[in-house]
Amino acid sequence: MFLRKEKDVIQLSDHFDYKRLLRYCFPSMTMVVFTSIYGVVDGLFVSNFAGKNAFAAINIIMPALMILGALGLMFGAGGTALVAKTLGEKKNDLANKYFSMMIEVAMILGTFSMVVGFIFLPQIVDLLGASKVIRGDAVLYGRIVLIFTVAADLQYVFQSFMTAAEKPKLGLIITVAAGITNMVLDALLVGAFKWGVAGAAIATGISQIVGGFLPLIYFSRENTSLLRFSFTRIDMNVVGKAAFNGMSELMANIASSLVSMVYNKQLMTYAQENGVAAYGVVMYVQFVFLGMLFGYTFGSSPIISYHYGAGNTKELNNLMKRSFTLEYAGGILMFVIAQVLARPIASIFVGYDAQLTDMTVGAFRIFLFAFILAGGNIFASSFFTALNNGPISAVISFMRTLVFEMLSVILLPMIFGVRGIWGAVAVAEVASFILSWGFLITQNKKYHYLNM
Repeated sequence: MFLRKEKDVIQLSDHFDYKRLLRYCFPSMTMVVFTSIYGVVDGLFVSNFAGKNAFAAINIIMPALMILGALGLMFGAGGTALVAKTLGEKKNDLANKYFSMMIEVAMILGTFSMVVGFIFLPQIVDLLGASKVIRGDAVLYGRIVLIFTVAADLQYVFQSFMTAAEKPKLGLIITVAAGITNMVLDALLVGAFKWGVAGAAIATGISQIVGGFLPLIYFSRENTSLLRFSFTRIDMNVVGKAAFNGMSELMANIASSLVSMVYNKQLMTYAQENGVAAYGVVMYVQFVFLGMLFGYTFGSSPIISYHYGAGNTKELNNLMKRSFTLEYAGGILMFVIAQVLARPIASIFVGYDAQLTDMTVGAFRIFLFAFILAGGNIFASSFFTALNNGPISAVISFMRTLVFEMLSVILLPMIFGVRGIWGAVAVAEVASFILSWGFLITQNKKYHYLNM
């Protein structure tokens, strides 16, 4: 029995087949899905208990809140790649120092983002094009959520580091606990107490405390993982290296949020509040469905970084081939499932309004074609982050969202009207597919991850 248990333990240094990859990455995949569900549950309760205008208010402020919380993603992804590479080089003490620095920096920058965002949120809401009908709720929801920015940033950071610490199951348990907290509080505060957007914001914030501070307590004590947090002097060279490496995740988040702002402005022009509400439902579905594919990148990135640090090009080749196969197959599966469930999902969120439901289903039918290639494009960017090549990862993310998608959402409606808005992301994913594989092929001479 003892030998069998030892064999079942998965370590970063292992050789990974499909079964082993999915076993190791499944907790991270589930973590991202549960994190995505926070916003989805908020929207579900607000839409059904406070109405479509309150729902539109949450959707119009959400991109700005995502930008303010993006620093946690940057230091989570970039720091994890650096720490996992250092572990692969067998420098465990140094890896722990790097890990501690990332946590400290996340807390400092989270505090800064909270203060700046809280002060300037009314002006931000005006810039986003909020109508008088939804402006008050947008400011209220945003300011409450911003109070919990440090917890949110820590949650993003620890979601990445759990896999590098070889504790993905612990990360899953904490994230599920946070998700359940959010659901229960939404039902209580929004459904029972009728607190509207304020109740939804409080529920999200408290769940982020669970997801951000419980891991901090765990890593601050003696534990059985590869990593432990202890206060250490911050080395700006190390912080800069992690930030440089993780800037693709920062840029992807910022670019995606900016594109969402443009979507909302275009929809206010072409379809008014109903268009913003329909886009909100589509985004929630995208967060949850693509969360599985995003989660795989979080789970697999430390493995790639470890073997890159160890100089194991054979395993890099193995990880790359299997990962792209899983991402593309997963994208096709997500597309089929989402198409089948389009009307039931739309009815759950906005079934009280027949016209809005029909608009949402129509948006689903077009928008979700993007799922087919999205997973592979997401992994391509993450793959270069894992190889500690932040610039190429950033270019892929920047072009995919801020250039390809932004241009599509601005230009296509001029030709196809509101249908052009829904099809913009699919066009962007096709262009990103071509760009990503161009980089993967040309960079093989440096990293030797392809058998060519």
